[in-house]
Amino acid sequence: MRTVPYEQLVGHVGALCMDSACLLPDDVVEALRNAARDESNPRAKEILNRLLENAQIAADERIPLCQDTGLAVVFVAQGAEARIAPPADRPSATIIDAIQEGVAAGYEKGLLRKSVVAEPLHQRKNTQTNTPAIIHYTVVPGDRIKISMMAKGGGCENKSQFRMFNPTEPKETVMAWIVDVVKQAGANACPPFVVGVGLGGNLEVACLLAKKSLLRNIRDANPDPFYAKMEQGLLAAINATGLGPQGLGGDTTALAVCIETAPCHIASLPVAVNIECHSHRHKSITL
Repeated sequence: MRTVPYEQLVGHVGALCMDSACLLPDDVVEALRNAARDESNPRAKEILNRLLENAQIAADERIPLCQDTGLAVVFVAQGAEARIAPPADRPSATIIDAIQEGVAAGYEKGLLRKSVVAEPLHQRKNTQTNTPAIIHYTVVPGDRIKISMMAKGGGCENKSQFRMFNPTEPKETVMAWIVDVVKQAGANACPPFVVGVGLGGNLEVACLLAKKSLLRNIRDANPDPFYAKMEQGLLAAINATGLGPQGLGGDTTALAVCIETAPCHIASLPVAVNIECHSHRHKSITL
C-alpha cells in the first residue's frame, strides 16, 4: 500500500487550479496556430491570432486566460493500492476533502474569480471559495492517483444539450443534431469550440462521457475507426457552418470533436453534447 500525504494532495490540486486558469494546453495552442495559418477569412484570422496573443500574455504574466475562471470539475482515479494519510487533527478526512480544500486554496491564492453559488434557484449566495467542486471519483488498479482538473466556464456550459434518440435513428440524424447544437451555441459560447460528445450509457452516463471526452488530447482520434471517422465528419460539418471565431464568420468554428462511448439499453440511444470554448482549460497530474 502506497501512502500520499493529505497536505501534498491539497497543494497539487491548488496548483492545478492556478495552472489551468493561466496556461492553455499545448494541443489547444497548436490547434489555434494551425487554424490561424489556414483561415481564409481575414477577420477570423485576426481573431485567432488575438486568441494566441492572449494565451501568451496569460502564460507570461500568470494571469487568467478569461475572467470566467470556471467551475472546477475534477476527475480522480485512485489506485486500489494508494491511500491518503489524513492530517493528525482530522483523522477522518478523505481524498474528497483534500480536493475541495485544494480547489478553495488554489482559487484564493491565484486570485481567481469565485463563481459557485450555494443553491441554484432561491438566494444564489456565492460560497466565496469556488467550492464545492464537481468531483467524479473512481477506483482503479495500481498504487497511483491521477487527478484531472477542468475549469469549466459558464457561457459554454450553458449551451450544452442532451437528447434521447430512438435506437433506430441513423448516424446522419444524430450527427445533424450535434451540428445543430453547436450552431445554437453560437457566439455566446465563445468559438472556436472543442466539442465533447457522449454516446450511450443512460442519461447521466452520456453527459459524463461528453464531459470526460474534453480531457482528451485533441490531437488524438477515437481509437475505434467508426467513431474516429464520425469525429472527422462532425468537425468538417461544424466548420462548414461558417459561424467562425467569436461567431463573426470564418472557417474555424471548432478545433476538435471528441467522442466517447458506452454500452446502452437496446431501447435507448442517449446522446450528450458538452460545449467547450476556445479557452479550453484543463490540467492533470499523477501522484
